[in-house]
Amino acid sequence: MEPRSNRLFLPSARATNVLLVVGFGALGYALYVRYLGIEQSAIGLACNAGLDTWMCTQRRVLAALFDRAIIGWAAVIIAAVNLLRPTLVVFGLGLAVACVGVVLYNVMLSALAIGLLLLSFARRAPEPD
Repeated sequence: MEPRSNRLFLPSARATNVLLVVGFGALGYALYVRYLGIEQSAIGLACNAGLDTWMCTQRRVLAALFDRAIIGWAAVIIAAVNLLRPTLVVFGLGLAVACVGVVLYNVMLSALAIGLLLLSFARRAPEPD
């Protein structure tokens, strides 16, 4: 039986830079949609009056998602998968969904997901197959 490696799951410097871009990109997108699409009363009135633009479609879809807490639950599920078997791709996806959820009214579940993502740094890195 081979000894197990005690190497923790930590992204390299290059991977950290990519994760920063993913996180800030998701935050920027969520802030844009929230403050320029969802909370603007003029856009809300125009969309309710029948305007059929990309912003109105985004507004309807995201409103349906955050009303049912789907964004937050998706973030928690992705973070739990990453906690079980940490990989950079799943971590990046969980980070992006959690960032969007924090801005788009799913704060509690998204904060839980961020906590699970942070716990994944204490996990051992998966063994190469």
